Amino acid sequence: MTREPSDLDLLAEDWVQKLVELSPEFATYAGFKVGEDKLEDTSPEAGAEYNKIQKEMLAKVEATPVRDEIDKVTKLAMTSTLKLSGEIYDSGLWRRDLNPIASPAQGIRDIFDLSPTATVDNWENISKRMQAVDTAVDGYIATLREGIKHNDTPAIRQIKIAITQAEQLLTPEGFFRKFAKNAEATEGSIPDSLKAELLASAEVATEGYAKLTNFFKEELLPTGNTEDAIGRERYALLSAQYLGKRVDLDETYEWGKEELARVVAEQNAVANEIKPGATVQEAIEFLDNDPKRKLHGTDELQRWMQKLSDAAIEKLSGTHFDIAEPLRKLECMIAPTQHGGIYYTSPTDDFSRPGRMWWSVPVGVTEFDTWRETTTVYHEGVPGHHLQIAQKVYNKADLNSWRRLASWSSGHGEGWALYAERLMQELGFLDDPGDRLGMLDGQRMRAARVVLDIGVHLGKPRLDGTGKWDFDYALDFMSKNVNMSEQFINFEVHRYFGWPGQAPSYKIGQRIWEQIRDEYKARQGANFNIKEFHMKALNLGSIGLDTLETALLG
Repeated sequence: MTREPSDLDLLAEDWVQKLVELSPEFATYAGFKVGEDKLEDTSPEAGAEYNKIQKEMLAKVEATPVRDEIDKVTKLAMTSTLKLSGEIYDSGLWRRDLNPIASPAQGIRDIFDLSPTATVDNWENISKRMQAVDTAVDGYIATLREGIKHNDTPAIRQIKIAITQAEQLLTPEGFFRKFAKNAEATEGSIPDSLKAELLASAEVATEGYAKLTNFFKEELLPTGNTEDAIGRERYALLSAQYLGKRVDLDETYEWGKEELARVVAEQNAVANEIKPGATVQEAIEFLDNDPKRKLHGTDELQRWMQKLSDAAIEKLSGTHFDIAEPLRKLECMIAPTQHGGIYYTSPTDDFSRPGRMWWSVPVGVTEFDTWRETTTVYHEGVPGHHLQIAQKVYNKADLNSWRRLASWSSGHGEGWALYAERLMQELGFLDDPGDRLGMLDGQRMRAARVVLDIGVHLGKPRLDGTGKWDFDYALDFMSKNVNMSEQFINFEVHRYFGWPGQAPSYKIGQRIWEQIRDEYKARQGANFNIKEFHMKALNLGSIGLDTLETALLG
């Protein structure tokens, strides 16, 4: 039974429509069939206008009375999100928005991965969207010039990696050229005139990125910040944004060190199971040399991901989760980029585009180890991001569109995904000690980056007491704690330096999820039911961890 919308629900619906109007990227991501021929307005003027509208919406939300428990959660979540977003804007961080994974430098291109491609009309929209790249780049350059004007620019290290990434798009086989050349519609045939137009539009988009590359080299790099650390005040804002909760950063740093030590001890015990008397490194070498655990090429990787994901959905449905039919389809994809990283994209509102797990395989990487990546599939798929995100999209009966499609907290989402990894261990899906070591390897990485991220950006002393954290020390620290390729580790450390507060939200979020579950279980006593807890929590949608705690524990 669908609830009658409250005044607050109607206000939230209005805000989603405003987001659709202001952000073609959001519209495409959420599956609204508008703005598919447009890109974000990335100019300083657009940012200022968005901030003004956002503050007006905050005032309306604060003035609207709540009707029931669902409204209470909506009001708390919207108020917290809008208020903090305004604080971050006022801090000026928008003037230096550049990192290796989630800034406009990537976002202008990344939205093409989700642009519909089934029909000729879709490809006409894509052609126009590629033509819009040049304007989007101009807006982004203007925004970064504001940073130059205020002596508040991204770190030199981030600018250099952005140049490398942008230059990948300029080659004869760069994304836009390849995308246009391989254009196909599943519904109808693309006429030759449109194919020619797509190729021309791809050149416009490529030239846009050439302009951005030149700006990075000629204007931004010479004025780039020599300091990597963002500083305590700004870091606290970003941490709160990604967690949806303000935490004691110094206490969390100390906990991170303790958690890292706990995971290392657990790894040592599992290594002994794999090979009696073996160190963790020796156990890893043993697993890496096991041909039964090796995948060759991206085609084999994709098939393995899909098979494992489908099996998890089948086995968990009805036992620990209620998995509705539309959620039972999850597509495992090899991403068209080669930046590194694995990520999930949401289904559209009507599930016409299903949830997707994407693997961006770095250049030169052709072999993959199942023992490392089994837990990754659970993290990105079921019971991780897919179940969490697709469930809120599905829950139209209780949630307004903002709760279902627009609300997102990294601490909630990534914390849940790490919680899901540990849950799969508890449920016996990681009984194989190799797969369990892979999960622990991921947990160790997430604990290590709590320490690294806070250590770097708050100017903490190195663990050996020889000075402050810097890039070389951080790279060495991660190399000792992450058993992955040199390329991957290098990319990850650049990510932490350029995207403060985001990476720790995974492990800190997991900590808070487990604290909430344990307290909920203690209060329920003999009446505690794990499936009931999971579905009650997931049906709330992706909300800040403060709001989650209030909703579940009062």
